[in-house]
Amino acid sequence: MEKVSIKIGEKIIGDGYPCYIVAEIGINHNGSIDLAKKLIDVAVDCGCDAVKFQKRTVELVYSQEELTRPRENPFGPTNGDLKRGLEFGFDEYVEIDYYCKEKGIHWFASCWDKKSVDFMEQFNPPCYKISSACLTDEDLLKYHRKQGRAIVLSTGMSELQQIENAVDILGKENLILLHCTSTYPSKPEELNLRAIITLKEKFGVPMGYSGHEVGLATTYASAVLGACIIERHLTLDRAMWGSDQAASFEPQGMKRLVRDIRELDQAMGDGFKRVYESEIPIMKKLRRFQ
Repeated sequence: MEKVSIKIGEKIIGDGYPCYIVAEIGINHNGSIDLAKKLIDVAVDCGCDAVKFQKRTVELVYSQEELTRPRENPFGPTNGDLKRGLEFGFDEYVEIDYYCKEKGIHWFASCWDKKSVDFMEQFNPPCYKISSACLTDEDLLKYHRKQGRAIVLSTGMSELQQIENAVDILGKENLILLHCTSTYPSKPEELNLRAIITLKEKFGVPMGYSGHEVGLATTYASAVLGACIIERHLTLDRAMWGSDQAASFEPQGMKRLVRDIRELDQAMGDGFKRVYESEIPIMKKLRRFQ
């Protein structure tokens, strides 16, 4: 299979390069910039390459009926109160931009509407993430591509034909696909990790994995199957309030993930069968015929 790669910022992502690990903060900051910074600190301490947020223009993404729907939450009695309470604005993202640059870690966001793309452009992100929910929004796909940045596209809750259409719109240049199952948390029997191979063979672009399962083993398997970018949600405590917390890694879990993926990067090698220098004394001692 042909080796493929793209660049995100100064880092090359693809076959033969270290796995690019994204800590998905998303909305796990619960509307608090202080909590967001703590999560950035954890991601840096764990050795992640990037942190990711979500950006929505609430009045564009949600209908008025949906916003006025009763939903008790820490910000008020309606669903609109919740969505607005979880949404960072300009001042918060200025702080995030400065803080991530100070800490030496990439940051970017998944934008759910065109206005949010315009908003993020002022921060010169290294790439855009397009969420599984937006894969069929053709206008939004085209608008992302117009910005000329690398695109990471999640493929959860999508059939192959829908993915083909999205790839046709985006083009394969500077594109990474993420295999994904969009349940929180996901059941192991619904992860279908071999789809990483299927999608890579079909589209010939770098493949990654966006996981929402509990545990580490299946995410390791995604790396072995060829995922060159891995995205997992990060939280300080899975028992915290919030819809994504239960499908997130706590700090010790993220640290183990990064440590072990780095070891896997080394262990995978280049596939060329050779005799290592360290084997030669053992060979001389144990092999009967040479």
